[in-house]
Amino acid sequence: MLDFAIFAVTFLLALVGAVLYLYPASRQAAGIPGITPTEEKRLVVSLGTVDVLKQHINPNKTSDPFETMLKSLLRYQSGGGSVSENHMRKKLYENGVTDSLKSNFALLLKLSEELLDKWLSYPETQHVPLSQHMLGFAMKSVTQMVMGSTFEDDQEVIRFQKNHGTVWSEIGKGFLDGSLDKNMTRKKQYEDALMQLESVLRNIIKERKGRNFSQHIFIDSLVQGNLNDQQILEDSMIFSLASCIITAKLCTWAICFLTTSEEVQKKLYEEINQVFGNGPVTPEKIEQLRYCQHVLCETVRTAKLTPVSAQLQDIEGKIDRFIIPRETLVLYALGVVLQDPNTWPSPHKFDPDRFDDELVMKTFSSLGFSGTQECPELRFAYMVTTVLLSVLVKRLHLLSVEGQVIETKYELVTSSREEAWITVSKRY
Repeated sequence: MLDFAIFAVTFLLALVGAVLYLYPASRQAAGIPGITPTEEKRLVVSLGTVDVLKQHINPNKTSDPFETMLKSLLRYQSGGGSVSENHMRKKLYENGVTDSLKSNFALLLKLSEELLDKWLSYPETQHVPLSQHMLGFAMKSVTQMVMGSTFEDDQEVIRFQKNHGTVWSEIGKGFLDGSLDKNMTRKKQYEDALMQLESVLRNIIKERKGRNFSQHIFIDSLVQGNLNDQQILEDSMIFSLASCIITAKLCTWAICFLTTSEEVQKKLYEEINQVFGNGPVTPEKIEQLRYCQHVLCETVRTAKLTPVSAQLQDIEGKIDRFIIPRETLVLYALGVVLQDPNTWPSPHKFDPDRFDDELVMKTFSSLGFSGTQECPELRFAYMVTTVLLSVLVKRLHLLSVEGQVIETKYELVTSSREEAWITVSKRY
């Protein structure tokens, strides 16, 4: 918990810096105890209970806090339009996720089965570097489903992964601890990597404009919408960066928890067998995997997958008796909220059955982790991980390595501090 507290404070300071880059400092008086505004400082409020978050989160708001936060850190400035414009962009995102998953389901299944075949070839004593394999799987899946057939070439995937890693590590660390601006070599590497990623996206956007392809990818939905080229570039960059890492870490944590929860893995295997039998994994039957959905929700909660988020207060608001002035930076301390014992009994226990309670699922949804409020990158990751688990768990026992202790590293998306190792054995 101390690691998370240190991360949250560091993140807050960095995000304030990013927001100050985009917006002039507020000079309004605050109704928040202990904060005295000056011309040089921005007001910041941290929300860390379910009750206050429910009061602040507007279910009709069209901007996504995670996307807003990433745009600030990348110093992108498009968006922030009218309510109707933001609603249109949200609809484009939703359609992009739905259509790209539908059009590329066979590809997703193929990549999952390729990973299965690889793991089936291992002797039972072999240690599998789970984080490494899940990152590779996520990169292959996301790049092809978001950006298209260019990434059928493994060398293109490797090049993207290298640049993605450089950019994401600096967003997650260099901006947060201030070290990026102090190291010109690292800063140049970051800027070069971001420039290369943007160049790739510009070429793909140009290629897809005004043409029809048999494979519908996420970028097609943005290109077909009423967005300018800079909006398309920034939105596709945010989605590509976030989807790769969220998908990789969701897959990693889900399998980690399954290896240490024999009863949960058994129950998931039974559901997969009941739904698919000896038949293929199909989009229609995937929707029937209710327990698998609960496993992934509990994975997000237990791992504190996205431990922080933030919004800039666009109009004056109120929580209980406290006024939140316009342009206050509001931090959502989700890592605290997701393991608050007042909301989640036995919060450190991995227990997917807790989501059988509709009120629990409703609370989870209100926080933006499920339903209409979930960020599109997480929705995308849920489906990719569901397909992967359906393929793997049907054929394999997923087993932990004896004596391994997995320590958590808190960044924008939570990961393991060191490689997470597992072993596998064949069911049949």
